[in-house]
This record gives sequence, C-alpha cells and structure tokens, in this order.
Amino acid sequence: MRGLNDILDALESFYGKQDVRWPVDPYEFLVWWHCGYPPSEERCSRGWESLKSEVGITPAQLLSARSSRLSEALAAGGLVPQLRATRLQEVARRVRDEFAGDLRARLGALDGAERRRALKTFPGIGEPGADRILLFGDIAPAAALPSNCPHVPLRIVVGREGSSYGATYAQARELLVSSVPQTFDALRRAYLLLQQHGRVLCKRESPKCQICPVAKSCAYARRRVRSRKR
Repeated sequence: MRGLNDILDALESFYGKQDVRWPVDPYEFLVWWHCGYPPSEERCSRGWESLKSEVGITPAQLLSARSSRLSEALAAGGLVPQLRATRLQEVARRVRDEFAGDLRARLGALDGAERRRALKTFPGIGEPGADRILLFGDIAPAAALPSNCPHVPLRIVVGREGSSYGATYAQARELLVSSVPQTFDALRRAYLLLQQHGRVLCKRESPKCQICPVAKSCAYARRRVRSRKR
C-alpha cells in the first residue's frame, strides 16, 4: 500500500498545486467565516467582499456599524444575515477587549491546548476550525483537516471512517501526525489536496471511485470492488 505522502503526490499530479482561497489572518478568518451561510468558500467570499466594500472589517468598523447596515452587507453571503451580523460584532468586541485587538499575537503567546480552547470559544469554531486557523495563520503547524471531509484520508489508508464525526476527525488527525512531516508547508499541502479531493471525487455520498486517480491504492475503493463482486 502506498503511504499517505505518495497519495498526496498523486493527488497533486491530478489536481495541480492548490492555493489558499480564504484570509489567513486569524481575526480576518473569523470574520470571513461568518460572511456566508451555509458556510462555503463561495458564499463566504461573496459576503466578505460585500462587507469590505460596504462597512469594513476592522473591529472598530464592525462595532460602529448599525446592525441593519451589517445585515444588508452580509445578505450577499446567504441566509440569516441578522444572526451573522450579531456574531460578527461579538467576534469584533471580544478581539478588541480580550485580545487587545491582535488575535494572532495573543494566540501565539499561549500554549497549544490554550490556543485551541481560546479559538473554540468563538461562535462557529470547533476543533477543525481551530486547527485550520492555527495552521494557516502561521501560529502552529497543526494537523488540520477540512471540516467537511475528514473521511478522505481514512478511506484511502484504512478503508473506513470512524464511528462518529468526532472519531473520524480524531483518527484522521492521528494519521496526518504519523504520516506527514509536521511542517507548515507539508500540512497545508495535505489540507488543500484532501479538501479538493473530497470536494471533487471522494464525496461523502456517492464517491466517484471509478475515475479516482488513487483508486488502486485506496483501501476503501478496493472494499467497494470486492463487495460488488460478491
């Protein structure tokens, strides 16, 4: 069986080098994340561009804006703009008051467990989001996985997912820790390639194993073939 690094090489040959498509600054990512709902890169980016144009994104700009104006700007990103406006002002207020306006610097001064705990107190941020912020924000080389497809590396290497979402994420994270160099560059590459593969072919429902570039090395694809032959 090919190792995960070889799998990532094959995915990169198939999809090409992947680029980050969201703000990497920790505070800006929190704002961007609430610019769209249901959250997706496309919706969050539309809301983000509208918010930057109509209001601005600094804590001072968000906190001085009327809720109705924030909601109007955020409507470009999808549903419940009023709720997202409230959450954005909560994020802005907390970053200003609890993190002295510099979330990245204050997180960098904490240890690993404290960083995750601090990030998970923000609305909409769980373990995957905290790891993502730490990794792409240049704070710590966290073994992060896309929140919507932690199943991808487990399917390829192990052949099955965990018994729950939490178990799947934890097991996939352990696989990254044991298989991928724990550097910013290597872990970011893994995140982006696994995200792309989960989005295009290795979907949670109806994965397209028949056209997958790593199907011959994938434990999950082999299991599917055996089950069809029975």
